Amino acid sequence: MKATKKNKKEIKKIKKPRASTGRRGTKKAEIKFIGKPMLVEKTDPAMVIQWPRTLIHHHTYGLLTPFFEGLKKGILRATRCPTPGCEKGLWLPPRADCPDCHARMEWVDLHNPVIGEIFTFTRVEYPGFGIELSYPYYQIDVKIPGCCTIMKGYLIRGEAKIGMKVKAGFRMRKPTNTILDLYWEPLE
Repeated sequence: MKATKKNKKEIKKIKKPRASTGRRGTKKAEIKFIGKPMLVEKTDPAMVIQWPRTLIHHHTYGLLTPFFEGLKKGILRATRCPTPGCEKGLWLPPRADCPDCHARMEWVDLHNPVIGEIFTFTRVEYPGFGIELSYPYYQIDVKIPGCCTIMKGYLIRGEAKIGMKVKAGFRMRKPTNTILDLYWEPLE
């Protein structure tokens, strides 16, 4: 990172205190607090402070990378086990390895438009921390012909009903690079 005037000032402020030399006759350096005091939000019935923390989690999609790359291109990719006699349905969400015989799965691109049917749903009124969708919204389970699994997702608009036909949509402009790049919209 290139030092700007502003962060040069900040760097000066955060001077490291000198460490003790431990030699005779020298004054040992005192350990100093170099952080910022926490903001006190409330004191009654107990003290609550604001303790800002940031965390960057480096997450790999590993062998499932083709699935997420496909979403950015408007392609829904599933996997299938190549082992004779094993489950022949498509797996969505995809699995890297077959859960039955542990063979490496094959990738299959589904033809657009991908049409499914709402198997069940829930209306999310109060999502937990970290949900990056506006709410309330419908979290839906979609049954897709040819799949041996039920795919989870969200309805981008409208009101969910069991048995309702939905079509896969993709967030290709400004993708999030997450599963949120796949949404479902009412077919009617």
